[in-house]
Amino acid sequence: MKPLARALLVCALALLGAAPLPVNPAHALAEFNVRDYGATGNGSTNDDDAIDRAINAASAAPGGTVVLPSGRYRARTIHLKSNVTIRLDSGATLLAASSGMDAAESNPNDDYQDYGHSHFHNSLMWGSGITGFHLTGTGTIDGDGNLITGNPSSGQADKALTLTECSNVSLEGVTFRRGGHFAALINGCHDVTVDNLKTINSSSGVRDGINLINSWNVTVTNSRIEASDDALVFKSDYALGHTYTSQNVRVRDTTVYSHENNALQFGSETCGSFRDFRFDNITVLGAGKAGIGIVSMDGAIIEDVHYDNVTLTKTTSPFFFKIGERKRCPGSPPAGRIRNITISNVTGTDLTAPVVTGTVGASDYTSTLTGTPSVDLGPGITFQNVDLTVPGGHPASEATRVPGEFLTTYPPRDYGARPSYGYWIRHATGITLNGETRFEDNDNRPYAIADDASDVRVDGVVAQRGSGSAYDVGFSGVSGYAVRDSADTSGGALRVRATNSTPVPGTPDSLYAEAEAGTVTAPMQTAADQAASGGSYVTVAAGNNSKSSAPSTGWTTIPFTVEHDGTFAVWARVIAANDGDDSFWVRSGTGSWTNWNNIPIGASWHWAKLPVTYDLAAGARTITFAYREDGARLDRVAISSDPAFDPGS
Repeated sequence: MKPLARALLVCALALLGAAPLPVNPAHALAEFNVRDYGATGNGSTNDDDAIDRAINAASAAPGGTVVLPSGRYRARTIHLKSNVTIRLDSGATLLAASSGMDAAESNPNDDYQDYGHSHFHNSLMWGSGITGFHLTGTGTIDGDGNLITGNPSSGQADKALTLTECSNVSLEGVTFRRGGHFAALINGCHDVTVDNLKTINSSSGVRDGINLINSWNVTVTNSRIEASDDALVFKSDYALGHTYTSQNVRVRDTTVYSHENNALQFGSETCGSFRDFRFDNITVLGAGKAGIGIVSMDGAIIEDVHYDNVTLTKTTSPFFFKIGERKRCPGSPPAGRIRNITISNVTGTDLTAPVVTGTVGASDYTSTLTGTPSVDLGPGITFQNVDLTVPGGHPASEATRVPGEFLTTYPPRDYGARPSYGYWIRHATGITLNGETRFEDNDNRPYAIADDASDVRVDGVVAQRGSGSAYDVGFSGVSGYAVRDSADTSGGALRVRATNSTPVPGTPDSLYAEAEAGTVTAPMQTAADQAASGGSYVTVAAGNNSKSSAPSTGWTTIPFTVEHDGTFAVWARVIAANDGDDSFWVRSGTGSWTNWNNIPIGASWHWAKLPVTYDLAAGARTITFAYREDGARLDRVAISSDPAFDPGS
C-alpha cells in the first residue's frame, strides 16, 4: 500500500471508530536513493557529495531514509544530519577514500587525551549535536586500508564513524571492517542503541572497535565486537571540554574479542564517573590484556557495575581492576574509586594471550585487584560462582615477588609475574572471592594473596594446590580476613598464612539500594536527575510538609536482604538545599519513626549518616523514609554493620 493511501485509510478507520492499522514509523519515512542524487556505486568514483545531497534532502523532508543499494560507494567525509536513517542494503559497501577527508578541527583540550580522541571531523562519517540518526541495513562500512590507526596526515581520516553530543541514535545490522583507530567513536551521546552490529578484525587498518565515552542510556545487544586493540570500551575523556556521567548502560548477548588488548574495558581515559552498568550473557573470545578490565586512572568513580553469565577464553588476564594516579584531566584530580562491582557466573578456560607480541608481554597474568598506597580499591568487590582454569606452570620462587606500584600506567604487563596464581589483591577493602580455580600445569604459587587490605573474604572457594606450594591463601597487613567453607581440590582445608593481619571479628554486611527501587506511595514521587545514581531520586510533591509526626502515606519503603545479624548504621545520598528543606522521617520495619532533621546542607548530592542505628536479624528487612519537609531529596541508601564503612570515601 502506498504511503498516502495508507494514511487516508488510517484516518477513515479512525473516523468510523474502527481500530487503525499499525504504522511502522520506519516504513512511513520517505526514501532517498543515493543513485538518484548522482552516486555511481562503482567503487572508484567519490560518491560522498551525492550521499551528502541525499542526507540533506532526507533531513529537510523532514526525516527520511537514505538508501545505499547494492554497490561499492567510495567516499570522503560524509556529514550526518538529524532525523536521517542511512540504510546499507545487501551488497552495499561504503569505502573510505584515501585522501580528501575533512581536516581535524582544533581542540584546546588536546593535552587531556590522545590525538584520536581529541578530533572528530577527520572521519569517514561524523555528526555533532544531531538527534534521530540511525544507521541500519546488512551492508558494510570498510576503511579499505585508508583509515589510519595512528595520527593521520592532511586529508586522511582515522575513524569510520564519529558522533558527539547526539541523542536517539541507533546502529543496527551493519558491519565495520578496517575501521582505523576507531570503528565507532561515540562521545557525549545518550539514548543510544547498538544491535546486531559487527566489527571485524583484520591484519591491518583496525585498532579499537567501539568506544562509548561520556555516554548514558545505552544498550548493546546481539553484537560481535572484534578489534586488534580494545574491543568494547567505556571511557570519559575531556575532548568535549566537559564530561558527563556515564550511566544506565546495558550490554547483553554479545561477543567481544580483542586480539592484543582489552575485551571489555573501563578506561584508561577516566575524567568523569561511571555508574549503573550491567553486562549479561557475554562471550569473550580473546583479550591480549584483560578479559574484564576496570581502571580509574584520572580520578573517576566507577561503581555499581555488574557482570553475569560470562565466558572467557584466550584472555591474558581474566580480571584487571586498578586505581591509578595519572591525573590526565583538568585540575590533576586525585585517585578515584572502584567499588560495588559484582562478577557472577563466570567460566574461564584456555586463559592465555591470543597473540603474544611485544605490546602484550607474557602469555598469562594473574587476575589483579589493586588500589594505591593511599586509596583502596573497593568496597563491594564480589566474585560469585567464578570458575577459572588458569595456565599455571609458575615456580614457588615467584610467590615472594613484590610487584611495583606503577601508579601512572595501566597495562597488566607492568606488574610482571604475580606472587599468586588465582587472585592478587593489594590496597583493597571489601573483597569477596567465591568459585573454583584450577591450573592446567602444576603451579607452586598460592591461590590468592592479599597485601595491605581490609575485609577480605575467601568464602566457598575450591582452589587447586601445587605440589610445591607452601600455603594456599596469604594475608599480609590485612585488617579483617576470613576463609570459610573453602577447600582444596582434594577436599582438604585451605592453608592460610597470615602476617601482621587480624581475622574478621564478626561478619559485617554492607548493602546499597536505590530509593526509587522501593515501594513509593503518594505524595512521595520519583523524579529524574542525571546526576542522581541511576538517573532518578525520590522527593515529595511541593507543598507537602509533615513536621509534627510521620504521615500515613508518602513513603518509600526500601527492601534489603541481610545475611548476618548485626547493628546497622544507615546512610542516604541526599540534597538538602536549606535548613527549611532538610529532613525526613525514618524507621526500620514497622518500628518507631525517627525525625531525621538537620541533614547537612548542600545543593548537590552528598552522603549523610542517620543519627540512629538499627539492630537487624538476618533475612528480609526494610528501611522506610517518609516526607517531613518538601524540599529534601533522597537518591541512594546504604546500610552497614561494619564500623569502618563509609559510602562517601
